[in-house]
Amino acid sequence: MDQLINEVESSDHGFKKALSAGNLITLGIGAIIGTGIFVLTGTAAANHAGPALTLSFLISGIGCVFAGLCYAEFASMLPISGSAYSYSYASLGEFIAWIIGWDLILEYLFASSTVAVGWSGYVVSFLKDLNINLPIEYAASAGAKLINIPNEGWKEITAQLTESLSKSNIDINSLPHTTGIINVPAMFIIAFVTILLVIGIKESARFNTVIVIIKLLVVVLFIACGISYINVDNWTPYIPANTGEFGKFGLSGILTGAGVIFFAYIGFDAVSTAAQEAKNPKKDMPIGILGSLLVCTILYIAVAAVLTGIVNYKELNVPAPIALAIDKIGAALYWLRPLIKIGAIAGLSSVVLVMLMGQPRIFFTMSKDGLLPEIFSRLHKKFRTPHITTILTGIVAAIIAGLLPIKILGELVSIGTLLAFVIVCCSIMVLRKKNPDTHRPFRTPWVPFVPIAGIVICMAQMLALPFDTWLRLIIWMGIGLVIYFAYSRTHSKLNQD
Repeated sequence: MDQLINEVESSDHGFKKALSAGNLITLGIGAIIGTGIFVLTGTAAANHAGPALTLSFLISGIGCVFAGLCYAEFASMLPISGSAYSYSYASLGEFIAWIIGWDLILEYLFASSTVAVGWSGYVVSFLKDLNINLPIEYAASAGAKLINIPNEGWKEITAQLTESLSKSNIDINSLPHTTGIINVPAMFIIAFVTILLVIGIKESARFNTVIVIIKLLVVVLFIACGISYINVDNWTPYIPANTGEFGKFGLSGILTGAGVIFFAYIGFDAVSTAAQEAKNPKKDMPIGILGSLLVCTILYIAVAAVLTGIVNYKELNVPAPIALAIDKIGAALYWLRPLIKIGAIAGLSSVVLVMLMGQPRIFFTMSKDGLLPEIFSRLHKKFRTPHITTILTGIVAAIIAGLLPIKILGELVSIGTLLAFVIVCCSIMVLRKKNPDTHRPFRTPWVPFVPIAGIVICMAQMLALPFDTWLRLIIWMGIGLVIYFAYSRTHSKLNQD
């Protein structure tokens, strides 16, 4: 631990220190507000929590705050770009650090691909409104069975869609079908953001700040304009009675809803990956992490309250719930519909940027420790960015986004992130015992209650994920262990010392 702190304080890793506390908060908001607020609010309300979705957001937000407090202590002590990898390296040792570093690929790289697929859907829909129709087979994952539905654009056939068509007495085989080939728009946004990240962190932060302002304005506009159209009858009952099945409304529905919308909070930890580019990391990192969490939690609760007040929760099981609420109001707010789509596109763009920014910086730190080849820690001579790993990450993310469906990607991201949170919470308790006298500019309060609460909440959400997701995680970790014992262990700087 002391060695790592000395390295941070005495060495110059070459990163350009350009980020203020405000930049870090906007980076966090840029990573958090995206798919969750524009998509998941409707499905969680309709299937699990009803109007009590506000409580689901509060519960999930509290769980993230517990983990965020642990992240804040580490980020102030160790302003290193490796995020949870560096924290576990300092407290739990190299082997656990490798596991979490390999796991973080599921969060950052796969999250950028997941959000890029969502970005593609909104862009295709927005272009349709302008009478620009992209071939749907080039805007979907390979092999996806696609169907054209009048006035709703394209979507992948699911059991739920089949059921709804059956209820409408529509023969699914009578509708035009095609097969997805590759998701070109998703690959485009990743390529664009990759180029931007290679050019420089300051330029990327400015781009992100502009986008964050746009999407915050759109979200605040929806709240401000929609609040006068709330029908309080839609909030009754506030907690719908449980149907007899766990997670279907009632108190269990609120808890399940919290697990479903957890994806909405993924990304706040990306702030910690920019630690070495912060002007005053010991002071600004906790502000960036906790500040972005606070802003987003307040906005999420407000949007959920307005949304369920305008539209009855039973009608919200749609891909674009906020757009549905505006349609429900009628002509008075129809002008807001294109702005919502623009806000969603902007919001998802910033999430892609922050995720693609985080992954190369984790690779950089792992390479500095000898666990990855030296080429992973090279910086561009002019731009002072990890250009090789940024380009490599962009290429892999683009291929994944172009070929894989969003459902598989989303579940992998969730389980990878939850595992990272669990390990960081464990690390705080270990380090308090191993290094009690180390200077901590920010201290996680109420240890061990806060980290234990973070572990319990995150583990509970992991256990709720499907078995297939756990199987993919185990296979992924197996691949990581092979790489560690075949290369990383023998090249580690610890072994060389």
